[in-house]
Amino acid sequence: MAVIKEHVTNFQAEPAWREGVLEIPGEACLHHGGRLAARRLAWSLVGRAGAPVVCALGGIGAGRRVCASRGGQGGWWSQIAGPGGALDTSRCRILGFDYLGSADSTAPEAGGEFPSLSTYDQADALWRLLEGLQLTALHAITGASYGGMVALAFAERYPEAVGRLVLISAADRPSPLATAWRRIQRRIVLLARACGRTQEGLELAQALAAVSGHSPEELVARFAEAPRREAGCFVFPVEEALIGQALEAASRMQAESFLCLAESTDLHRIDAGRIFVPTTAVAVREDMVVPLADVRALVARLPRGRLREISSLYGHDAFLKEAEQLRGILAAGLELEA
Repeated sequence: MAVIKEHVTNFQAEPAWREGVLEIPGEACLHHGGRLAARRLAWSLVGRAGAPVVCALGGIGAGRRVCASRGGQGGWWSQIAGPGGALDTSRCRILGFDYLGSADSTAPEAGGEFPSLSTYDQADALWRLLEGLQLTALHAITGASYGGMVALAFAERYPEAVGRLVLISAADRPSPLATAWRRIQRRIVLLARACGRTQEGLELAQALAAVSGHSPEELVARFAEAPRREAGCFVFPVEEALIGQALEAASRMQAESFLCLAESTDLHRIDAGRIFVPTTAVAVREDMVVPLADVRALVARLPRGRLREISSLYGHDAFLKEAEQLRGILAAGLELEA
C-alpha cells in the first residue's frame, strides 16, 4: 500500500503550500521490460484549498516545485505559475512531482544505472500519486516538452482521470533530429564518465541541449558580436552565455538522471488516436527540438485536438519565457472558472 509522508504543510499561507513524499512499495514492472524497486515520488500541491487541480509537468530537469515559494525560492515555471500568473494559483491548485529517474524520486539500480523508463511509467507513477493524495481526477494536465509527452501517455492510459490537456512543444513521438542531438549528449556523458570526468561531460551535454533549445534567430540577435581574445584564446559571446546556462543546468541534475530521462524522451511513442481527452497543442514555429510539423501531425491524429501556433525567438524554451503569449492559451485550454 502506498504511503504519503507529508513533510511540509502550510495551510495559512496564500497560496496554500503542501509538500511530501509518496512511498510506493513493491517492485514495479516497467513498460520496456525492466524492473524498479520500491518507488518514491516527491510532490508538491500549491493553491487555494478545494480549487481544481492542474498537474504541471516540464522538461527532464523540471521537478515538483513549479511555482515560486513564499520565501522567494524559484520554481521551474515561476514566470508562468503563481498568484496572478498565466497559470493562476488563485484559481487552481498546481500539482508537481519529481519524475521517476530523478535523484529525489527514485534511487538508481545497483551499479548506478536506472532501467529504461517510458512516459507510460511516469503516467503510472502519477496515477499512484493521485490515489495517494485521494484525488479522484485532475481538472487538467499542462505539460511542456517531456512533460507534454507524459501528459499524452497519462491521457491514453487513464482517460477518466483527467479532464483536458494543454501541451506546449510536445508530440506523440520524438523528432529524429532531436533524438540525434540527445544521443550525442548521452555519448558525451558516457565517455566522460569512463574517463573519470562525469561532471564535465554533463556540462558539455547540457551546453549542446542549451544550443538546441534556442532559435537561430535569437542567437543571431543576441550574439552577433566578434569574439575577444583572452589569455591567448578567442572567446565567443555565444559560448559564454550558453556554457553559463549549461553549468547551472548541470548543477541541478545528476548524470544518471540525465542519461535515463533523455533516453526516455527518445523512447516516447504513444497512440494519439486513442486519446479522446480534449487537447490543446501549442507549437512554436521556431522550435528546432519539437518542430511545428510534428505538432501539426499530432493534432491531426488526435480525435479532439486543437492546434495553437505561436512565434518566439526563444524556440523550444518559449514555454519558460512567453508568459503573455501563453496566458490566453492556458486560460482557454484549461477552462478554469474565475
